[in-house]
Amino acid sequence: MTMTEFFRHRTPIQIRFNDLDSYQHVNNNSYFSFYDLGKESYFADVFQHDFRRQSVVPLIANINADFIEPVVYGDDIVVETRISHLGTKSFTLEQRAVNQKNGRVVCTARTVMVCVDLKKQESVEIPAEYRAAIEAYEAGK
Repeated sequence: MTMTEFFRHRTPIQIRFNDLDSYQHVNNNSYFSFYDLGKESYFADVFQHDFRRQSVVPLIANINADFIEPVVYGDDIVVETRISHLGTKSFTLEQRAVNQKNGRVVCTARTVMVCVDLKKQESVEIPAEYRAAIEAYEAGK
């Protein structure tokens, strides 16, 4: 199932001094922390509960990022998050960091997440309540 191209979820990011590298740009590793904040916020808003306390949780199977242009201290960054594809056991989470000062996308990430039963330690189908919540949220309901 392919979802809409629109990013409904936005998470403001505070750039900290320790996010900078020796060139005074946000270090590439910091983006993954930004994307983690976006994922946590997205899941909290969509699932309406702490998904980390459930027996089935989404875990990262693969993550790829494209760094498009540098970000410096003082830039106003927001992470936009969406789920663009739902499979049987996995889904694709797309995120992008946008510089609000100029409206440009500065980095994109694509993450494949697999639902895992923590007790059995194996992948399982996406729970029906997760699927329904994601579909409703992405459809704007």
